[in-house]
Parts: sequence; structure tokens; C-alpha cells
Amino acid sequence: MDLPSTKPYMVRAIHEWCCDNGFTPHITVQVDEFVRVPRAFVRDDQITLNIDYAATAHLQIVNDSIFFQASFAGKAFDIYVPMGNVTAIYAKENGAGMAFPPETGGANQHNFELENASDDEPKPPTPPTGRPKLQRIK
Repeated sequence: MDLPSTKPYMVRAIHEWCCDNGFTPHITVQVDEFVRVPRAFVRDDQITLNIDYAATAHLQIVNDSIFFQASFAGKAFDIYVPMGNVTAIYAKENGAGMAFPPETGGANQHNFELENASDDEPKPPTPPTGRPKLQRIK
């Protein structure tokens, strides 16, 4: 039996630690055809993204991906990063954080729906809108 990855839990924990201590959380991402970022900012198939709440809108760090909206050169973009493509998370101010080994596996590691996507750029899942609800189930 394969155990679930600890990576999303570590990413969320370090993100929370950065935010709680006044640091700016950044992630380094290995860019492939499944990552949705502005390609003009990709260098050597990598991009570093500021995932501070002040720099993002609708930030969601879930077990299989990270998605949010952010502005690049004054233009808003929907960002989608499969968790397998995250290679590091760290505090910009002091470099404290964690690196992860690169993952391979192609499309099988990425669990997302493509809705009205073009052939060359997949769309991320739509982030939830509105206020979160807690529902008691008996």
C-alpha cells in the first residue's frame, strides 16, 4: 500500500510558519505542460512564485495542487501548480524552508479536469468562491 505524500502537509506547514512570523513564502516550481503560469517569467523550466496572502487571491494549497490568482507586470493570471512540480518552499527573507526531490510521472501524477482547454495550456480547477461553510453531518 502506497502511503500518501507528506509534501502537501509540509508545504502548508512552512507556508503557515512563514506567514505567522512575518516572512514571505516563496515556492520554486519545475514548469512542464501541466503547470499554468505566465510563460514569459519562466527561466530554465523553473519559476519562483510569491505565495504570500498579500500577493495572491483565492490561494488554495490542497493535497494535489496549489492554485491562486496573481498579478504579473500588472496583468492578472490564474496560476495552477501540481504538487509534484513544487521543488521548494522557503522564506524569502532568510531562505529557511524545505526542498523536495523532483517528481516524474507525467499526466498520471496530475489530477485535474480540463474544461474548454486549448491543446497547449490546461486550465486549473476553478477556485471556490464565497465564504467557507462548516456543515455538521450526523
